[in-house]
Amino acid sequence: MLERILGFIKKPTSRDILINTIGNYLNVFFTAFFYFMLVRIMGPADLGVLSVLLGIAYVLANILDFGTTASIYSYLPQMIEKKHKNLYIFLKTIISYQTGFSIIVITLLFIFFPYLDKIFFKTGAPAYELYITTFSVLFFIWQNYAINALNAAKQFLKANLFLNLANVTKTVIILILIPLKAVTVGTIIFTFGIIGPGLFFLLLFFEKKHIFLKVLQAPIVKEEFRFGYTMTFFIASQFFNLAMRMDLFLLSFFLSKSAEVGYYGLAQKIILTIIASIASVTQVLSPNFSKIKTRAEIITEIKHSATYLLIPTTLFLILRFIPKQIFDLFFTEKYAEAIVVTRALSLPFILYVFLNLPTLFLLYTVKKPGYILAGNLAVFIIVTLGCYYLIPKLGMFGPPYALTFAFLTSLVIMTTLSIREFNKIT
Repeated sequence: MLERILGFIKKPTSRDILINTIGNYLNVFFTAFFYFMLVRIMGPADLGVLSVLLGIAYVLANILDFGTTASIYSYLPQMIEKKHKNLYIFLKTIISYQTGFSIIVITLLFIFFPYLDKIFFKTGAPAYELYITTFSVLFFIWQNYAINALNAAKQFLKANLFLNLANVTKTVIILILIPLKAVTVGTIIFTFGIIGPGLFFLLLFFEKKHIFLKVLQAPIVKEEFRFGYTMTFFIASQFFNLAMRMDLFLLSFFLSKSAEVGYYGLAQKIILTIIASIASVTQVLSPNFSKIKTRAEIITEIKHSATYLLIPTTLFLILRFIPKQIFDLFFTEKYAEAIVVTRALSLPFILYVFLNLPTLFLLYTVKKPGYILAGNLAVFIIVTLGCYYLIPKLGMFGPPYALTFAFLTSLVIMTTLSIREFNKIT
């Protein structure tokens, strides 16, 4: 038994997951530390505004991925392995199309953001904070693209090293701002959304200068964007990313300026922080799923993946039963009500952990993003309608019910489709 465990740990996949997990947990630590400081400086109302604005930036950055993450993990590992002549063309085409489309959307947001905030988000934030949020979206997009490319190339150590060096810099900046009494929603968004990603790219440039030059010299070939595959996954991921923020957005709509928005924003941030551990596993597994062909390989990879996904599952279980005293130690009694909703949110996200298994198989092995679209559309509809109905009745305790039913429904759909596709493989 011990030999089997040691053999499992020594596998390249296990090593990469370990590196990526440590790096992501360092990122989790920094995120928790940021909020550890912010809850002692900002009131629940200001923290609610910050959570909503950062939520908008993160959602847009993920939406404006335009499905390129799936293409990078599906095709880049094989290009690198075979030293394909179109490698740099692929990288330049992806970032060029993604940036071009994103600039159009960001420009529209820049023009209409104050109006949207007035009628929907209702944060009441001054215009300059809204514009900083808008600019930060493009920086997040570029950072996400670079991280995905490094991970697909199995450069997990460098990706996490650069990301956490940026986190150290953000921490130093916040510590400098505190005695200057300059910690505001605007300065925090500028630090998180512009300085952090900017430093990440600067470090990457000095490390991979030769690759930057080759990518710049490469032509743009639209076929390398793979519009059918990419845009289908883009629509699917758009529905999912919106669903993961609709609870907070609708809370802000129904309970604007309420402390409940701040409590829920903190709870959601804790949950999203743990979700980073899921990403640390799936980022390593994605290239593996893109290469497997036979039933035996599929079964083996699913078993291994389920084992690795027990890590975030355990974290959600710990979160569900964490003592209030520990929570208060980190976030103070001022946010005591947030622990109850945090525990409630941990249950639906345990379902989400194992939703990743059929997603990896359908997206990277059989390469049918249309199935992902069906599952994510179900999540979006159920979360949106559920929150719209439940929040006026249950307040911040309504969304956990909607999320549980949404993830359960999607898990049934995706598992059924996976079994059907598996049976087609000979």
